[in-house]
Amino acid sequence: MRPEFLGRFALGCALVLSQVSAWSQAGNGLDNLDWVEGSVPPPPSFSVERQIAIGMPPHVSVKVGVDPATISVGMDGVVRYVVIMTNGNGNTNAVYEGIRCVSDEVKTYARLSAAGQWSMVNAPIWKGLGDNMPSRHAFALARQGACQNRLATSPQEIIAALKAPTRGLGGNKDF
Repeated sequence: MRPEFLGRFALGCALVLSQVSAWSQAGNGLDNLDWVEGSVPPPPSFSVERQIAIGMPPHVSVKVGVDPATISVGMDGVVRYVVIMTNGNGNTNAVYEGIRCVSDEVKTYARLSAAGQWSMVNAPIWKGLGDNMPSRHAFALARQGACQNRLATSPQEIIAALKAPTRGLGGNKDF
């Protein structure tokens, strides 16, 4: 091998390792056995008009989307967002959640009441994305852009992935 190739290869390896180290230090949990969830901000305001559709399996009749303005990635590596669900009658429900990508878990922090007020969940717990829950929207959101290679990226990268024409479960993408 040529010396300049080896030098470039070594530099590339060093860059990859520094990126992994940065992700670990940012709280994504890669080697962090003492991981603790950071403080959870209050539920952000959201807009039904701004939402990006989340592809759901064809048997799901509820339209599901996420308001991109509500997507954040904490220093603890948790992707937090407001998911919006609209049924066939046009009734809308919203939930404030967090996904821990490295462990494939989701936590519900608050639900929007019928009166339009956030109702905080008492003692929210982490549940596996694959658990048998009433809705698989968190799993779909994680696979369609919130988690890339089991890591949380940035809100901008998540939004770009969600807007990409080829993503996820390929279900209901139109609103």
